[in-house]
Amino acid sequence: MFAAEAGYEVIQAFAISIGIGLLIGLERERQSDLKAGLRTFALVGLLGCLCALLTQTTDSGWILAAGMLAIAAMMIAAHVSDPLDTGDPGTTSVVALMVCYALGAAVWFGYTSTAVMLAIATTVLLYFKAQLHGISKSLTHIDLLSILQFGVLALVILPILPDRDFGPYQALNPHNIWWMVVLISGVSLAGYAALRLTGAQHGAALIGLFGGMVSSTATTMIFARHARANVDLGRTAMVVILLANIVVMVRLGLVSFAVAPGIVDQLFGVLGCGVALGVAATLWGWRQLEGSDTLPMPNVTNPTEIKTALTFGGLYALILVLSAWLQDVAGNRGIYLLALASGLTDVDAITLSSLRMFSMEKLTAAQTITAITLATLSNLAFKTGLVVVVGGAALARRTLPGLAAIAAGLVGGLLLMT
Repeated sequence: MFAAEAGYEVIQAFAISIGIGLLIGLERERQSDLKAGLRTFALVGLLGCLCALLTQTTDSGWILAAGMLAIAAMMIAAHVSDPLDTGDPGTTSVVALMVCYALGAAVWFGYTSTAVMLAIATTVLLYFKAQLHGISKSLTHIDLLSILQFGVLALVILPILPDRDFGPYQALNPHNIWWMVVLISGVSLAGYAALRLTGAQHGAALIGLFGGMVSSTATTMIFARHARANVDLGRTAMVVILLANIVVMVRLGLVSFAVAPGIVDQLFGVLGCGVALGVAATLWGWRQLEGSDTLPMPNVTNPTEIKTALTFGGLYALILVLSAWLQDVAGNRGIYLLALASGLTDVDAITLSSLRMFSMEKLTAAQTITAITLATLSNLAFKTGLVVVVGGAALARRTLPGLAAIAAGLVGGLLLMT
């Protein structure tokens, strides 16, 4: 019985290794003047699994290492003796074959799910060569700097900060504060990258969605200005502004899921009402939308600049201290007043501070959701003012009903929750 089960597991491991090789080899088979195709990759995956078996049986890691060196030497010799006509050194195929060998070995050592996922990721990377090259060429100096700066924020600064509470009311935890900076910077960077890659030619929907991920305030401002300067852009500006403000609530929901999953169900109910009415208003405006080949891009700044990160971190830390102090002095009303005040300029900081206090059991779920809702309503009020003052009466007539629908949805969701 046990021997039969063991035999089945061995056969399964070899079969999966061959399958991984076939998957990666299927993509390589499409290449012209190939040195390793479908059968070679399948055999290399099998060889990796077999070498891992022999390594485990003999307790000698040299067998596995020798197999890897043999694969690399074989491919290098093939390219040296018969170079590709295109002038490509063929390093990608060499590395892909070595990865296939290593994945076959990983399957034998019990990392089957990981090996299969990595095989799929490898195939995707190989298949989308042209698209990845296009993305790389489209990146500017600022874009590359943004990625490097995010790496500094997440991989250099965050690990060295102490994970202890300091300061008044023990409200300041440097590691937690910077983790929130990394979280918000990462979400903003994703929106920034998407906005840069899609460009202005792909229409109002993508600009509104990705602009809202980076900065709904900047997106609202730029389209309000263009709507005042160009009357024909009014309906387009309305759709972009409404979508950007809907994305704010989606963004808050994603951040809440990452920071305080225990509150997500209730918070999604409130934010979902705002999103639902906002989407309905946006779809109504979309039906009247004029076509436009090129739209103005939101003038958003690099979200990972050290100055920007420090500013947000400082604001978040200040709100943490103020929240603790106001709760001590004035109870929940103090938190709500702070949410209304801070939400005018930045809804992320007060949202994260409220979620942290919920995680520390200093606020109930209802109090936390109320504070987040008030901050979001305050932020909507501020951008409503931008639309009226910057965009003018024509844009206000089109956009304010949609913003009011979002606000009504939030208030209705909050009332239903309570």
